[in-house]
Amino acid sequence: MKNVTNRESTDVQLLAAIIGAGSGIESGQQAAMRLLHCFGSLRSLLHANNNDLLACRGIGRARLSALRALPELARRYFEESLPSGEAIRSPADTESFLKARMQHLDHELFCCLYLDNRHRVLRFDELFRGTIDGTSVYPREVVKEALSVNAAAVILAHNHPSGVAEPSQADERITRRIKSALELVDIRLLDHLIVGDGAATSLASRGLL
Repeated sequence: MKNVTNRESTDVQLLAAIIGAGSGIESGQQAAMRLLHCFGSLRSLLHANNNDLLACRGIGRARLSALRALPELARRYFEESLPSGEAIRSPADTESFLKARMQHLDHELFCCLYLDNRHRVLRFDELFRGTIDGTSVYPREVVKEALSVNAAAVILAHNHPSGVAEPSQADERITRRIKSALELVDIRLLDHLIVGDGAATSLASRGLL
């Protein structure tokens, strides 16, 4: 029999609390364990399509709505960690915010977080959208938007739908190009974060800026 880790046990308990009590022959925890076994992980379960979820025993419209609400609630929770007009409190807040916004996507998205000279959030923009193979990023657009909000600093971010948060050579090249373009108008590039499956890599921490 498979050994259950503490993380898996907690996932079962949390999911059971969301989907509620089971049927007369199945407890809420048993239903949660069955669903997690069927989909392989909590993440896969929450991102499954409606038809696959409804095909599972014990999932009706009410439970489907509850499962669909969870990722959106998480995104909104972490969005509030970086409210407009407030200073960034820690790199961890920025990472949590970006993971909540981007790690679930099946396409590549390139985003910019614009800050004032006290590192208060001015705006978060989703600038370029691509496919799983990549996206076209234009430094002039990053500079134009930064100037439009009078930003003093910028944090770049994009996701890797593959789930691997390692920067590619192309990521490093576009980072250098954008940094050079921003320096021409006296705007600092603070970081570029690569968001993967449950993790984010900082190019600044790697010494790649």
